[in-house]
Amino acid sequence: METTTHTNIRDTRIQKLADLVDMGVNPYPYSYDKNASANDLQEKYENLEAGAETEEEYSVAGRIMAMRNSGMFIDLMDSSGKIQVFCHKDNLDEKQLKLIKLFDVGDIAGFKGTIRRTPRGELTIKAKDVKMLSKSLLPLPEKFHGLTDVDTRYRQRYVDMIMNKDVRDTFKKRSLIIQKIRNYLCDQGFLEVETPMLHTIAGGANARPFTTHHNALDMEMFMRIAPELHLKRLLVGGISEKIFELNRNFRNEGIDIRHNPEFTMLELYQAYVDYNEMMVLVENMVSSVAQDVLGTMKITYQGKEIDLTPPWDRKTMIGAIKEYTGIDFSNFLTPEEAAEEAKKLHVEVEENDSWGKILDRIFEEHVEPKLIQPIHIIDYPRDISPLAKVHRDNPRLTERFETRINGWEVSNAFSELTDPIDQRNRFEAQAKAKAMGDDEACDIDEDFICALEHAMPPAGGLGIGIDRIIMLLTDSPSIRDVIAFPTMRHLTNN
Repeated sequence: METTTHTNIRDTRIQKLADLVDMGVNPYPYSYDKNASANDLQEKYENLEAGAETEEEYSVAGRIMAMRNSGMFIDLMDSSGKIQVFCHKDNLDEKQLKLIKLFDVGDIAGFKGTIRRTPRGELTIKAKDVKMLSKSLLPLPEKFHGLTDVDTRYRQRYVDMIMNKDVRDTFKKRSLIIQKIRNYLCDQGFLEVETPMLHTIAGGANARPFTTHHNALDMEMFMRIAPELHLKRLLVGGISEKIFELNRNFRNEGIDIRHNPEFTMLELYQAYVDYNEMMVLVENMVSSVAQDVLGTMKITYQGKEIDLTPPWDRKTMIGAIKEYTGIDFSNFLTPEEAAEEAKKLHVEVEENDSWGKILDRIFEEHVEPKLIQPIHIIDYPRDISPLAKVHRDNPRLTERFETRINGWEVSNAFSELTDPIDQRNRFEAQAKAKAMGDDEACDIDEDFICALEHAMPPAGGLGIGIDRIIMLLTDSPSIRDVIAFPTMRHLTNN
């Protein structure tokens, strides 16, 4: 029934399109001389009294969202807001009045006229000239929020944005958050750089890559899962002691409310500091951005109060597991011993899981969901941290932390591994794990080892999931709400 209705409406509008052409009107002109936005006018004439009219003329343009009294009153929306337009025979010639009869909700139109405040208090453009700027062939939904198929909002984001001011505001806020992050880092002396998105070796993180084929070189390539190894090459090269990249990454993994195969990350490196400095940087940057964008460091996410004010709590991974399970895994040093304890906690363990992998599984199930307030979980097992420097006090661990907020990982950071011999050993262990079936393990990157053999300064490195930070700061329940065009399954029919 809905498809039939849409088809009938489209047929009617195509006829109107033909009528416009018959009138000598181009339904899709090249430009329009717009000189004011709805919000500009609302602010400028905020104190204009009811019944008063100005002499200044303005040209506005936007989408028609409502028409009343046969088009005499039109609600026009542009990117800044809404304004009413008054179209009356006393101010418009016969051709323009006929043109208005061919307008529909959803069309984009331009209006030129003076400003008046109606007796009811509505700021209004008193139109003296009317232009069709783009004829809409499909109708807008009457109540877009009432759609039962929520996926339609993500598939047709353009319609979602037209109908929902909150959605437009979320993506404007996304842009502002990223801008504030960039400004913060630049103010701290970081240099923004760019690295490849097509890699010959999938490295820099434990993740399953997307593969593609380069025809001219006849070689398999991978979409970037992380920029880490290229950024470290730049640190070796000495382009700056502080570098960062706001980048798109691609991981061929599951989709849920926190994961999208294509996502945005911030990754940065600072020479001559360790992971302790990275903790301070995360705290100060995220809290500063929250203050700039929201005016507060205390946010509410899905009904939960979260205080981003620094400093944030810190716990070791082993200590956090002990706190929430009562088991001290520093007493169980072999994978077999750790697996026995994991079974007591009803945590599934795979045959080839290492000691560190088992701890990570226990942490994810028994600890992570409980970490609502910002916290740095520090000192991860060495066997699951192939790019982090060994802990200076415990060779089984590394100087690595992950920041958790609302139970989510929002950052991952290291005292970076700079020893090329140790790095090769770690890569070889990863390659062995991959050969045994771990499709998230990384390969040996010989050129990266070559770079390290030219000497990389001691450094702290940090990666932050930008989409998750934006979810928190916009109170968005799903990552799909903060990615304009999330990855979606193909529809099987029309």
